[in-house]
Amino acid sequence: MSFDLKVMKEPEQKYTYRQSTQIAMQCGLIGYLRADMDTNGKGFFSSWNDYRTDLKTDEFKAEFDDLINTYRQKDNFLADRNTLSKFCYKEALQYGSDERSFGVRVDSDDYAYLCRLNPHQGEYNLYCYCYKKEWLDDHIRNAEKGIRFITPEYKEKFRIKDGDRIRITYSDGKTCDRVCRYIDEYHVEVGDNLYHICEFAERIEQNGAKVIPLRSDLPETCYATLPGTDEVIIIKHGESGYYTCEYSTDDKAFNRALVDDRNSNLGVSKAQVEAMLAGSMFGWGVPAAEPKSYDENGVLLHNSKDRGDAR
Repeated sequence: MSFDLKVMKEPEQKYTYRQSTQIAMQCGLIGYLRADMDTNGKGFFSSWNDYRTDLKTDEFKAEFDDLINTYRQKDNFLADRNTLSKFCYKEALQYGSDERSFGVRVDSDDYAYLCRLNPHQGEYNLYCYCYKKEWLDDHIRNAEKGIRFITPEYKEKFRIKDGDRIRITYSDGKTCDRVCRYIDEYHVEVGDNLYHICEFAERIEQNGAKVIPLRSDLPETCYATLPGTDEVIIIKHGESGYYTCEYSTDDKAFNRALVDDRNSNLGVSKAQVEAMLAGSMFGWGVPAAEPKSYDENGVLLHNSKDRGDAR
């Protein structure tokens, strides 16, 4: 059997965890294998969990056994925990939200095996989620369109990436953040609930609530200079306005240098700073609150819409 091993792509990470029934059905999730390599790092104790037994054919079972046996051989990444550890840090994609996890994808003609790897002792070292390849790739490709949030009149307010969060603010001021998953062009999972996008919009309006995006490509906090005064300010993702900064001075050049230094230490780009500034001023759903609206120097791209345009 021929297998194609490759570094996992970032959008594929979401499919190495438990999926809702809706997404599992659409992606052709057959089941997943969980395994650890024992305290000595040389064992392989595993258990299998079914999702769709109708897809667990004899052909699939034979191929999956072959896959595990292939990568359990000497010098392959499942041979032992020491080999796995070296492989993870050299060959696999480290999860941004989980520094202990690494991902690879293995393809055959008909199936895709998404492997979440963890080389640490005392934890499960492998989660291997098994999919019908064509079904999975179709879902990922469609999900790249993003999740639409609209008014009850079907006017688009904003889009977010599959797996990003929204913040719902209710009429009494209480808030809740929910992860959203793409189902199709007209349906979305918000937390544990499935909605038609128009149904969700109507419920939000009926409850007197508001929704803003919490984009994964924006930082939780950044520093900026206040337009017009160059005062140093602090901006928090999802919040309107800004916080004053005790390090601000009357020296505008010093303030700008301080902001650049602080953001550099935080790993925040100039495009992200400008997007955060726009979001705090004009609302987090406007196009200018997205980093992709700016070049690497934080200059608004000519093909981007005006800052205050909420679509």
